Amino acid sequence: MNYKDYIRIIEDYPQPGIRFKDITTLTNNGPVYAHAIDAIRQAVADKQIDLVAGPEARGFIIGAPLAVTLGAGFVPIRKSGKLPGEVIEASYDLEYGNDKLAIHTDAIKPGQRVLIADDLLATGGTIATTINLIRQLGGEVVGAAFLIELGYLDGRKKLDGIDIFSLMTY
Repeated sequence: MNYKDYIRIIEDYPQPGIRFKDITTLTNNGPVYAHAIDAIRQAVADKQIDLVAGPEARGFIIGAPLAVTLGAGFVPIRKSGKLPGEVIEASYDLEYGNDKLAIHTDAIKPGQRVLIADDLLATGGTIATTINLIRQLGGEVVGAAFLIELGYLDGRKKLDGIDIFSLMTY
């Protein structure tokens, strides 16, 4: 299946010069969305995953259904101020700005095997920060899976040799 046929490109969003890859045109097609999640599941099924961690917000859209299909738990990685319990936080740079991510301190037990899932790998800042947070809690990052990778931004270079699967690359 050519998943790129289901991705809408929005020019100059959220700022001039950005060609935003809109996944809603894939996720609103139930059979295509299910096929994409299953393709990712097949690619990572051998990793003995305990938890899937998804960074806010589109990581929830990919990570939660993936976790269900893998029989794993799901851990939301939220922006600062969005989680109600005790958290650890870390700052990171985006393709077009910066932000801060947080995780509950009890979300991951030492030694748990964690897969990171998100819609997009761009510069790698969000995922590198997510890896850092997981490791601070004693989790073992076994890989990262994405619907889309923007290969021209070299995000893989920031991910410390983490095993990466991308369903499609631009």
